[in-house]
Amino acid sequence: MNPNVETLVNLLMLLGLFAALALWWQHKHGGARGRIAERVRAATAAHRLGAPSLTEGDEEPSLRSRVLGRLSRLGDKIPLFDAKYRLKLKTEMVRSGYRGTHAVSILLAVKFCCGLACAALTVMFGAHIPMIGEYPAGRGIAMLMVFVVGMILPEYVIAFQAGHRRKTMAACLPDALDLLVICTNAGNSLGVSIRRVADEMKTICPPLSDEFALTADELKLSGDSTRALNNLAERIDLPSIRALISTLTQSMRYGTPITQALRTLSRTERVAHIVSLEEKAAKLAPKMVVPMMLFILPAIIAVAAGPAVIQLLAFIAGNSK
Repeated sequence: MNPNVETLVNLLMLLGLFAALALWWQHKHGGARGRIAERVRAATAAHRLGAPSLTEGDEEPSLRSRVLGRLSRLGDKIPLFDAKYRLKLKTEMVRSGYRGTHAVSILLAVKFCCGLACAALTVMFGAHIPMIGEYPAGRGIAMLMVFVVGMILPEYVIAFQAGHRRKTMAACLPDALDLLVICTNAGNSLGVSIRRVADEMKTICPPLSDEFALTADELKLSGDSTRALNNLAERIDLPSIRALISTLTQSMRYGTPITQALRTLSRTERVAHIVSLEEKAAKLAPKMVVPMMLFILPAIIAVAAGPAVIQLLAFIAGNSK
């Protein structure tokens, strides 16, 4: 047998041992709650498998649907993550724009598969690692460390997407507030105004349009404006949105005009956005110093002093002859 294949098999067996130990620990310390949660996950998976999955006009689900379904079932069966951690991941997924029912399960499955893939690559190329590549125990420790790092990487990707989404919505929020002021001045209610702003922002800022549309649906269905607005603030997680929600809540509670409060908040947000752009522009000059010194200045020196250096070398060569 190839030594690399043998090492891969041995370390995968070690990983299986650690996984079995983790499953045993979860079953032992989970108690009745752990068994109840496992039965609930099994019932949910069985219900999902028994539910019709074909849409009208389709003979079979697409490849993407099948892959996501298998990842969701795998994520439901992984008992290494408790309910608190799953709730945290659900909040982060909602802020990233993934509001599906099985988004957390798919993320957990992706984390586990990514960790396994990184561990397998570490085992395959572990012999080339300096200092520890010669020892099987060192390769096993490196495999476990890389497995943990591989499981953390998808969370950083989701966090990056959430941050980028928040920045996009923050840049378009002043325009949305201006449209909201126009709609309220026209005599529309809060729910109708938010719906109209969502329709108008669909091509400009789709993430903000989706959040406003969901809030309008919650206002229409539940009628609890405070809860719907708080859910909007929780999903977007921006200080400006929280200020907007606080302003709207206080206006509805004390009966003050919403239009004046929105106009003041829109002016404040636009000024803050302009100040942030000016701050970025002011930081641009110091940031350009190092790239100019490394890439532009040597080229300018070569163009300016190159002919003189060539003539000097030619003169020295002529005198030497």
